[in-house]
Amino acid sequence: MENSDVLAMVRESRKIPPPRNASSYMPLKTPADYERAYQEALANPEQYWASVAQELTWMVPWKETRVGELPDFSWFVGGYSNVSVNCIDRHLADKADQVALIGVYEDGRDRRWTYRELYEATARFARALKDLGIQEGDVVAIFLPNLLETFAAVHACYRIGAIYNIIFSGFSPQALHDRLADTGAKVVITADQAVRRGKIIPLKSTLDSVLSRVPSVEHVIVVRRTGADVPMTPGRDIYWDTLMDRTAGLLDPVPLEANAPGFIIYTSGTTSKPKGLVHAGMGFLVGSYHNVRYALDLGPNDVYWCTADVGWLTFPIFELVGGLAHGATYVVYEGALDFPSIERFYDIIDRYRVNKVFTAPTALRMLARHGLEPAQKHDLAHWELVSLVGEPLDASTWYWVSEQLGQGHLEINNTYGQSETGSAWTSSIVGVTPAKPGSCGLPLPGHRFDVVDEDGGSVPVGTVGHLVLTASFPTLARTIWRDPERYRREYFRLSGRYATHDAALVDQDGHVWVLGRIDDVINVAAHRLSTMEMESAALSVPEVAEAAVIGVPDAIKGQVPVAIVTVRQGVTDVSAIPARVSEAIEKEIGAIARPRDVLVVDAMPKTRSGKIVRRLLKEILVSGEIRGDVSGVEDADHIPRLIEQLSQQE
Repeated sequence: MENSDVLAMVRESRKIPPPRNASSYMPLKTPADYERAYQEALANPEQYWASVAQELTWMVPWKETRVGELPDFSWFVGGYSNVSVNCIDRHLADKADQVALIGVYEDGRDRRWTYRELYEATARFARALKDLGIQEGDVVAIFLPNLLETFAAVHACYRIGAIYNIIFSGFSPQALHDRLADTGAKVVITADQAVRRGKIIPLKSTLDSVLSRVPSVEHVIVVRRTGADVPMTPGRDIYWDTLMDRTAGLLDPVPLEANAPGFIIYTSGTTSKPKGLVHAGMGFLVGSYHNVRYALDLGPNDVYWCTADVGWLTFPIFELVGGLAHGATYVVYEGALDFPSIERFYDIIDRYRVNKVFTAPTALRMLARHGLEPAQKHDLAHWELVSLVGEPLDASTWYWVSEQLGQGHLEINNTYGQSETGSAWTSSIVGVTPAKPGSCGLPLPGHRFDVVDEDGGSVPVGTVGHLVLTASFPTLARTIWRDPERYRREYFRLSGRYATHDAALVDQDGHVWVLGRIDDVINVAAHRLSTMEMESAALSVPEVAEAAVIGVPDAIKGQVPVAIVTVRQGVTDVSAIPARVSEAIEKEIGAIARPRDVLVVDAMPKTRSGKIVRRLLKEILVSGEIRGDVSGVEDADHIPRLIEQLSQQE
């Protein structure tokens, strides 16, 4: 990528201090404190991570803090504990009757569990799993939406040492089958049905359609979400409430070695076999607990909402495990953020007095698309923080949220991480370090990284290269389930370094700018261009709500960019939009980046977590159809209209 191409975006950024100071729970108070902590952790990572781990409850102390190097490493070797103890049991002494979870259904009804009720449900369900014969190391599949029972199911697995695999409840039968077959799950926990955008999702029927091909499954436990009458196979299937009623007593947690596998989470597998990433139970807890502290400054008086689906790792990091370890009150919402209208998002913040939110940049662009009118109907004065992960946040949306929606009182923290890293390891230190619109913040203490060229050599400040991690940390995935060689091949081609496969640069202030996947960098006539910067320029056009830039083949230039945009609510005349977007991109980057086409569509294809599914846009542009799996796409019914719109405008 041409260095001058990127400098315009970075050069125009400025440091914006947080609107309020960090709470008393934050150990760092000033940017100088951060810098000192980061350097000390680089000098002695074992001592740093040991100090974090010591804040948690251990049954047996560890003997060695770290053993080995990338890719073969272990943390807190010989230490024994249990994740459920640290997320639930240890809170009982002083907050047993505090509301732990507020489950909100899409129709607006809610349920609440205190920490005592969460503990009792978890410990009883753990006993039930043991009674069914589940042992340490067995795999339990969790095919559930965002329900209170999902928390109990996950922590019951932790409690007995079972390895859980959460499977996104919107997956197709084939995607579900592939994950069940690969893990060899013995138990599947599902619901009769789920509800999304007012539509019924037949979870039990979907599961039943594949179980004949998954002989490992011995038991199916069904949560009554809608109360629908679903087929139940005698001897195999049992309702959650029936199982709980017949289970006598609560189960104490078993001590588990810190590196024992805790869970498996699969990547999408759109172009190859899905990768089952294996994370260590206690290692993941230590790192996600640390991540939440700095990225959210979460404490027991906060009411906090992570909007992600439980099937994406954002939710386990920032709510289910790392979040819950901090003892706050958590909103668990099953529905779409904009259903039945965009006001649902604001209504939840208002009604439950949510003061901290974790969501995706696309959600903020969705809010901006509808303007301020829906927000002005709700009391949002208590809303202090929105943290983000998933993709870069453009500066235009950043300023709209900060200055208009938040009136200068809302802190914005855009972070960066991957399923493989198990944490968002670049972030602001909330209430402490300044943010830069467009950047992903600073590397958190305990994480060593570099930006390198094609040959593995470090690049200068302000230069785009490959982002790599150069030392292990507790949340980094330990292997790929049943395929350790693939783990080494895909992530460790550079000896001793984990390859993120993302393009990035570090600016003069130490902020990390992640520009997208290496494959998303477009090579136009030997000029490497950042899709992130082109999208950011497109979003500077006031009428544009969302933008995705795709590289498509060109016989002369190799590749050329095509911009796809949606417009803000109330914009009816879109005839001038293509020219204005092209001009904005050319002005910001140069004539070489001018899109071949700018196409206006009604809506982007997105995952439930809010990411724009750019691979689908590329498939449509290149082939005129979609061949890949669309079961993870929110509102997939819109895809035929999307194909029609793109085909007509090209």
